Amino acid sequence: MSEDRICVGAIGGAYGVRGEVRIKSFCAVPEDIETYSPLTDESGARNFHLAIIRSIKNGFAARIAEVASKEDADALKGVQLFAGRDQLPSLPDDEYYHADLVGLQVIDTGGVVLGTVKQVLDHGAGDLLEVQRPGSSETVLLPFTLTAVPTVDLATARVIADPPEGLF
Repeated sequence: MSEDRICVGAIGGAYGVRGEVRIKSFCAVPEDIETYSPLTDESGARNFHLAIIRSIKNGFAARIAEVASKEDADALKGVQLFAGRDQLPSLPDDEYYHADLVGLQVIDTGGVVLGTVKQVLDHGAGDLLEVQRPGSSETVLLPFTLTAVPTVDLATARVIADPPEGLF
């Protein structure tokens, strides 16, 4: 939870020939990415003032004030967009930003360490925690449901899991 910035989207390259860009939003309400402007790149060195023009397949066409040409837009392909944590809305008690879960220790209800959250995956049917086993490169996908993960304690940086039988 120490990260001051959260990744809220990515630039997919140029859209058209007038310097517009394709934006993929990672926000729960995709259009909200515009309200967090100005956004920064991963290093925080570059600012992007974003204005959505229209919805397109898999995202939005947008204008970025700092982008003047198709070549400038193409040069930004793959750049991740970050918003300051203070720009983002507060979440209810049972919701978390993915960035807050990465790195948390996962233990079962008996206190046995199962691993560490490597990443959070969202393939549309529900979130999965990719848990890296201790001392190994092996990972296990744990459903991020109230049944399988009854407790997330950000204060102690731990996730209490009750995984399905045979998963670990």
